[in-house]
Amino acid sequence: MGVAILKFHSTNHSCPEVDFKTALLAGLAPDKGLYTANEYPRFDRDELLGMASMEYPDLALAVLSKLVGDQFPPAKLKDICKDAYNFPVPVVKLADNENLFMLHLDKGPTASFKDFAARAMARLMALLVAQEKRDMLILTATSGDTGGAVASAFYGVKNIKVCVLFPADEVSERQRKQMTTLGKNVQAIAIEGKFDDCQALVKKAFSDPDLASLNLSSANSINVGRLLPQSVYYFWAYYRVCEESIGKGTLDPVVFSVPSGNFGNLMGGLIAKQLGLPVSKFIAAVNENDEVPKFLETSTYAKIEPSIKCLSNAMNVGHPSNLARIVDLYGGTMDHEGNVLKLPDMNRLRDDIFSTSISDEETRFIIETVHHKYNYVLEAHGAVGWGGLKRFLDFYDVATPCISIETADPAKFPELIQEILGIDPPLPPSLKKMQEKEESYPKQKKDYLAFKDYLIENYAT
Repeated sequence: MGVAILKFHSTNHSCPEVDFKTALLAGLAPDKGLYTANEYPRFDRDELLGMASMEYPDLALAVLSKLVGDQFPPAKLKDICKDAYNFPVPVVKLADNENLFMLHLDKGPTASFKDFAARAMARLMALLVAQEKRDMLILTATSGDTGGAVASAFYGVKNIKVCVLFPADEVSERQRKQMTTLGKNVQAIAIEGKFDDCQALVKKAFSDPDLASLNLSSANSINVGRLLPQSVYYFWAYYRVCEESIGKGTLDPVVFSVPSGNFGNLMGGLIAKQLGLPVSKFIAAVNENDEVPKFLETSTYAKIEPSIKCLSNAMNVGHPSNLARIVDLYGGTMDHEGNVLKLPDMNRLRDDIFSTSISDEETRFIIETVHHKYNYVLEAHGAVGWGGLKRFLDFYDVATPCISIETADPAKFPELIQEILGIDPPLPPSLKKMQEKEESYPKQKKDYLAFKDYLIENYAT
């Protein structure tokens, strides 16, 4: 397999191109844009067929080597993939008579799909920081699961400190505890506001010259280092559901339904498609924050301010950062404020992506009916993804395998599951461990100057 030499540009198009290492450590581009690849290499047919039988760490190595193999020693990259992906990634067929599958991304150490990105990213960053003999502060915002995954992935890593911002009233207790019970090099801050407020504080800090000495970087999906590892599980799911056709030497297309908030998960899928994975359609399933479905329908983009509080709390995003990357991928330009300066190719975008909004009422109904029909427990984010898939199938008659993504363990939201289904979802071992630990976190208003003072007081040397 050939080795890529990727270059990354800012979605704002007003600063120099960089290599992956630079983009990874910087997090955000100097012009406040997001780094995104100029173009992606492609696996040829024989390469795609040859990866079908790989175990997950080997598949991750194959994909990341194709993307950034020029940036890291092969043996180091192999060790990183083996260490990061030491948990199962089930793909479940819900019924024998239906071509519908569920990709489970909730079996990692924090029971969230964010583990796939955060664990690889933390190990890559740790390697670079050690090589350059520097310190770094990871500053990240979370709408629910990112914070726990990032905190876990970077916990105890030398020379790297982590500061996570979360909306005080919009994460579950178990999500919060994954961020607030670790201590050591990890600090979480509750912001009296929405996820978009947390994200705005983070982005403003990155562009503040007074904070340059803190060596800030991000572990949000604003960092392109989060996205590349997320492309891997699309390959993994494809190979699990297409075993029969692959055995015959054919590469049939599939449909993926992706619960979407900040749109990093979907961008990972689009990267997989750019690499050559046969995907006929992505379903971007959102909650009542429906700015993207409306954009696809009308070609006019309008942020939702403030974002709407929904059951699928990790998707309560009124302006997805990664939409700028998607717009860029399809030939358009969206600035860091969410202004569309040049429309993307809307026809091609609509060909690849179907987006729909699932209400809280529908989310509850989906959790109840899926449990009744399949004896299967979905949490709210997975239910939005499932609802998006079913709505797509109402419009389009497709015979291809359809894969919906479950992004978190239902045990992270026990009150909702108990309320709807009357059962307590079993706690995975990772969540059991932190139940009795003591929490420690400050609260702050959504005021940038106060946040800046906090960073200087706690992290300036």
